[in-house]
Amino acid sequence: MSLLEEPMHPGEVLKELYLDPLGMGAIAFARRLDVPRTRIERLIKGTTGVTPDTALRLARVFNTTPAYWVNLQTNYDLALAAEEIDVSGIEPLAAAWHGQLHKGPQS
Repeated sequence: MSLLEEPMHPGEVLKELYLDPLGMGAIAFARRLDVPRTRIERLIKGTTGVTPDTALRLARVFNTTPAYWVNLQTNYDLALAAEEIDVSGIEPLAAAWHGQLHKGPQS
């Protein structure tokens, strides 16, 4: 599957694409961000997500944007939700409205 179909947890992205190449562990990185080491450890393990606070700090240290980190989290959360939530029984409102537009105003 592609990353679009099965996105990586932001903590996995952080570890594999940023920390591992730098040879930096969670404790040293947490000190650099001035956050508790448990925040980074949990993020890397995938047991917690990226908060706005963490996104701001990650963006600053890696010269990215907070939106980059928040979007990674949002895409991951949406992928999980799409696996768990069945929306097939919901009729799109646009389809219902489309039929009303062709009928004209009702008296």
